[in-house]
Amino acid sequence: MKLPGTPYKNEDFKAGKIPYVEDKPDARYQFSVGIAMSRFLEELRKGKIIGIKCIHCGRVYVPPRTFCSYCFKPTSKWVYVKDTGIVNTAVVSYIAADRGRMDKPLVVAVIELDGASPGMGILHKLGNVDPEDVTSRKIFGKRVRAVWKPEEERTGSITDILYFEPVEED
Repeated sequence: MKLPGTPYKNEDFKAGKIPYVEDKPDARYQFSVGIAMSRFLEELRKGKIIGIKCIHCGRVYVPPRTFCSYCFKPTSKWVYVKDTGIVNTAVVSYIAADRGRMDKPLVVAVIELDGASPGMGILHKLGNVDPEDVTSRKIFGKRVRAVWKPEEERTGSITDILYFEPVEED
């Protein structure tokens, strides 16, 4: 089956028929995260987690979004949620963000935050967790809380939360 279009050929590049840049250009750009994520990141800098509620069906989204994926209506009511929650799922990773191999594993989890709708969660690191507790599934369903950077070090990034750690249940 032949796909539509004309494929590029190496000889076309070499002959200069197709313009391209061989090395990295000195390109500078700015990226806007939009209204919902901008507010979310601003609140993280303050040490708070904010979500947004759909006034039609009542779902609370964290991270916030501008429309409800359940009833397809615009979301509009900002609500603060707690920096505590439960571990929905987790994984042990030996691969760093730059795709390099790590000697010490990183534990990453989806945290369902208290105050957000069921199934809503954020992906973040777990700290003070034995990787064996992940592989044996002991950490699943456990309560955790956010460990924040000191206020003067926060920048309005998800990394303002250093990690989530287990908390003793009452």
